[in-house]
Amino acid sequence: MTDVVADPDTDPRATYVVDPARVRGWTRDVPASGEPLTTHTPMTGAPLATFPGSTAEDVGVAVDRARAAQRRWEAVPVADRARWLLDLHDLVLARQSELLDLVQLESGKARAHAFEEVGDVAVVCRYYARRGPGILADERHAGVFPLLTRSTVHHHPRGVVGIVAPWNYPLSLAVTDAVPALLAGNAVVLRPDPQGSLTAMAAVALMVEAGLPDGLVQVVLGGAETGSAVVDRTDYVCFTGSTATGRAVAAAAGHRLVGASLELGGKNTLYVADDADLRRAVPGAVGACFSSAGQLCVSTERVVVHDGIADEFLGRFLDAVAGLKISTGLTWDADLGSLVGPAQLERVRRHVDDAVAKGATVLAGGRERPDLGPYVVEPTVLTGVTSAMACRDEETFGPVVAVYRVPSDDAAVSLANDTEYGLNASVWTRDVRRGRSIAGRVRAGTVNVNEGYAAAWGSVAAPMGGMKASGLGRRHGREGLLKYTESQNVTVQGLVNVGDLPGLGGETHGRVLTGALRVLKAVGLP
Repeated sequence: MTDVVADPDTDPRATYVVDPARVRGWTRDVPASGEPLTTHTPMTGAPLATFPGSTAEDVGVAVDRARAAQRRWEAVPVADRARWLLDLHDLVLARQSELLDLVQLESGKARAHAFEEVGDVAVVCRYYARRGPGILADERHAGVFPLLTRSTVHHHPRGVVGIVAPWNYPLSLAVTDAVPALLAGNAVVLRPDPQGSLTAMAAVALMVEAGLPDGLVQVVLGGAETGSAVVDRTDYVCFTGSTATGRAVAAAAGHRLVGASLELGGKNTLYVADDADLRRAVPGAVGACFSSAGQLCVSTERVVVHDGIADEFLGRFLDAVAGLKISTGLTWDADLGSLVGPAQLERVRRHVDDAVAKGATVLAGGRERPDLGPYVVEPTVLTGVTSAMACRDEETFGPVVAVYRVPSDDAAVSLANDTEYGLNASVWTRDVRRGRSIAGRVRAGTVNVNEGYAAAWGSVAAPMGGMKASGLGRRHGREGLLKYTESQNVTVQGLVNVGDLPGLGGETHGRVLTGALRVLKAVGLP
């Protein structure tokens, strides 16, 4: 673990400190004249690192630098822009040990869940390196008059893309949103959450090592004020975070008439049908509920079970939850890690206490574990949750799930859709046709059949994003790349002008065009 220094005179659990020399190296080119920021590791609550903060003026400097670099980058052929992604793919896999340490130290998650971020970066890099140039290629389309009209669509970069990234996936969401923006010919100004800044800066250093030109990705460090400055100065905004903040970001971007892509909150449902294979559904549900200690936008917070299988499922599910190992160590042997900090702990505590006070029953967990770490909570399963309880409709973003029984698929779909959110859902059934039918009725941007979240998230050729209050726009796939471009239609007209057929008067002109339109329909042209 090359970046973490331990104080040998004290308990090693309380002495994770990232090497200050490495931090100075990462922040060498960061425009930062503001007050220093100190972050704490959720593993112990102890200070982790101190780095300089960026003011709104510093963000302006970063945007100017990025804009100068972008002009040169746009001129590089897209095939050349794609090549560095494969080198980044290899570097992230080769340096994963260091990256995993940083992800764990900043987010508190278990190492296996941190590895999901490494895998995600590799998959996204490979996909856009292989498919991105084709997606960005000029498109030829039929014109208004076949043979005489030739339309070509070009995809131009927007300029400087601002990315405001969250703390819960500090590697994945810093890199995978930047990758398509850069491939499209843009520069990036990245503001990672303070709690994810070390991981993000390490990732940007790997981007440069992989061959990305210096200056093309500018990092600014700070909290809400710094993030707002990024939104106010860039040409397109990519934001991941809460719905409340997302509304403000959308309003600011809309006022400036710049585009925005927003992945926001979720209250995600997992449905176990009466024919589900419980050998798969039980471990799948455990992973969907408690990966990253529930601090995952697509994490399940509602488990809906058909009455016909509920007792058997619940018995197996609770046994599996009781067997989960919690740890705040930087090792591979944990099923669950810590919450990120005191604010998340208080939110989880409030939701559980409120539910119990209003009549809900705790079937598993519900206890804090300060013996393991200051923000550790046992995986918690509730039943009897009603609309009077905060956790019924508010996103908890922690290891808390409510179980509901339903008599039918229709009732399950109704409950899944009874929320302002629409990010992710999961359906478990042996009948794939039934699963697809149920999934198509759920108002969520991604629905997994016989998986919790990883199948849809990892299928990066397909779009991922939210409906309703869960966001705008999509990441991944064609949409996740073209959102970072401005489409331009260049149409060339040959021989005659549109609306000007020589020798024809107005009425005759209209009759000729009417006949032509009928012929075009008859021969099947679009």
